[in-house]
Amino acid sequence: MNCSVLLDRSASSQYPRMGRWIGLLLSGLGLGTPWMAAVNPVQAQVAGFCQLPNQVLLEKESLLRAASQGDRGAQERYQALVRQHAQQLAQCRARTWPQTQAIWLRLYECDLNPGVLDNIMDRVVSRGYNQVYVEVFYNGQVLLPANDVPSLWQPVVRRPEFAQRDLLAEAIQKGRERGIKVYAWTFAMNFGYSYGQRPDRQAALARNGRGQTSAGLVDTNRTDVDIAKGDVDRVFIDPYSPQARQDFAQMLQRVLQRRPDGVLFDYIRYPRQTGSASVATRPTDFWIYGNGARQTLIARALNQKGRAVIEQFLSQGSLSATDLAAVDRQFPSEGEPLWQGRLVASPNPSPLPPASARINRLQNDLWLLSAAHAYQGVVDFLVAGATQVQRQGIPSGAAFFPDANRRIGQGFDSRMQPWDRFPRSIEWHPMAYAVCGNTSCIVDQVREVLAKASGVRLSPVLAGNWGGFAYDRPSLEAQMNAIRQATPQVNSVSHFDFSWQEAQFSNARRSCRVNFASSR
Repeated sequence: MNCSVLLDRSASSQYPRMGRWIGLLLSGLGLGTPWMAAVNPVQAQVAGFCQLPNQVLLEKESLLRAASQGDRGAQERYQALVRQHAQQLAQCRARTWPQTQAIWLRLYECDLNPGVLDNIMDRVVSRGYNQVYVEVFYNGQVLLPANDVPSLWQPVVRRPEFAQRDLLAEAIQKGRERGIKVYAWTFAMNFGYSYGQRPDRQAALARNGRGQTSAGLVDTNRTDVDIAKGDVDRVFIDPYSPQARQDFAQMLQRVLQRRPDGVLFDYIRYPRQTGSASVATRPTDFWIYGNGARQTLIARALNQKGRAVIEQFLSQGSLSATDLAAVDRQFPSEGEPLWQGRLVASPNPSPLPPASARINRLQNDLWLLSAAHAYQGVVDFLVAGATQVQRQGIPSGAAFFPDANRRIGQGFDSRMQPWDRFPRSIEWHPMAYAVCGNTSCIVDQVREVLAKASGVRLSPVLAGNWGGFAYDRPSLEAQMNAIRQATPQVNSVSHFDFSWQEAQFSNARRSCRVNFASSR
């Protein structure tokens, strides 16, 4: 999800119009025996969450290794255990809160080595998870075979020996064999650094009023990504850009051809900045100066005066009484400047009050229009992706930060993630990553979202580890028990992420040191 390296329109009547926005704003691994012996396959068990005993996974690993080396008897016994544990998982989850317990997972090309993907899914089952969110698009890479990746992107799997393999399709198959639903987890407005370096895609990038793209904010040497707020390999696109939408839709269509059980959209927002820049306090702070966003904003004008003042506001960042008086003279037959969502008592007063008496209200309305426009771009981009998924009969959802849609003083959180305006026909996955030394702030974030999620399938995302305090957070079971007690109506939870729970195993996979067919 956001921070994944470490751990971020159909019927128009169903979605908010610009007028509603303004109203709202105005109102407020070669794996051999030595490696196996050095690492426990799972951490300490936690009772009550459908987890399997450690020795069961060890037995499956032993059978899997033998089966990978050609032992047919071991293969039969291994497959029998896979079916048995799938049935047990389904029965346990049906009677155990939460009924959906999911985990986020990044796969590597070496997971295509014999037995590795099977073992990953076995470990997922052993933890009691019946859903897994497999990362399919991140950092400009796509989890598809090289011959089926759109030319804009790099394939995750690049080794020649795996050229004919489809890691995503295999993951979906092996997950389902174990009773696991496999969702495709994709970055959305963050297209990756390589996209931002393409000369033919510069017009598709999000720009602020200082002419900057988010590529200029990337520190390629930084490793201390803040899991609660940071961005990785961040190059954000203009959500109004037709080119960016087309590029994303092409990638998404390839993913949908694998028929995942669902699609989760991540990075449905703008980049978070640091220090004073973490709050957008001026129009030039908004990422609405890309070609698509600018043209769409100007097109929201309902008369010539509206168009003129929006254009000047974008060019100058403000408007003076002198500027407004000049616009009045240019279009003498029109009254007030108008645009979608602007409500004025008398749109065509006669005579028109002097510019000096109207400029403060106009400035404020333009400021709020700019903010609403930035927010609407995020919503529209999500709706476009979710609609594409839902047309295939596949559910979709979005991950978001509960605190990323807030007014801060007279400004806005720079991420500008209006999750409370996300479609209610999709799943909401709030990343409850708050840190306060206990579970209270985590529960508060879930409650905040739940209060605005009537009729929505809600699935909080938790960060941490089983069995003890980790990464400045209480154990996963402590967080889950607190959520269950405070919000028992929530019956779906996910954990970020597999690599936190299986750090050594994940590092070995990443460096191709896991292979169950190895004899060493």
